[in-house]
Amino acid sequence: MAKALIIVDVQNDFCEGGSLAVEGGAALAGEISELIDSTPDFDFVVATQDWHVEPGSHFSETPDFVKSWPEHCVASSRGAALHRDLDQENIDAFFRKGMFDEGYSGFDALLAPEDEVRVGEREANEDADPALDADAVSLDDWLRENDVDEVVIVGIATDHCVKATALDAIQAGYNTTVLKDFVVGVDGDASEEALEEMADAGVDVA
Repeated sequence: MAKALIIVDVQNDFCEGGSLAVEGGAALAGEISELIDSTPDFDFVVATQDWHVEPGSHFSETPDFVKSWPEHCVASSRGAALHRDLDQENIDAFFRKGMFDEGYSGFDALLAPEDEVRVGEREANEDADPALDADAVSLDDWLRENDVDEVVIVGIATDHCVKATALDAIQAGYNTTVLKDFVVGVDGDASEEALEEMADAGVDVA
């Protein structure tokens, strides 16, 4: 069996300078790159992206910052691209979520087309939409096809998409670890509560 690192939503809009910036996001991008380089026992590395086309009430002009948020990570925008300090050379697959809903969990994500630009000044291919592909591969499908039984989760944000991804990983039967030094959250107290909730559910918070 195999171990996979899941990098959650280390995207421009969630890092400093983005429309919904989380403090420490840009630094985290570089730290995760160093983690990949220094940790030889990951058999696979995958990354998720918020990729909002029409997420309904998830976008709001009067957000509550719990279920509704200012516009962010719009599909094909630079804000949805992965941060440039996240080295993509060793990332094996990219998964997109939240096309038509809030899409917190990486386990709601679908495999992105291989030929798209995911970082830099250029925009991604606007014509490709994995949600419209009948043969689209989910994150869970991909992990199982590659005999993954253990996942390690890092990324943004501790109290939202990291938590949702970790809880779904446990529910799906994966041995799940969240590296608390490689996640950043929107709210400090909520992030601590999220880590406790994950631990209570069986996640190894290391």
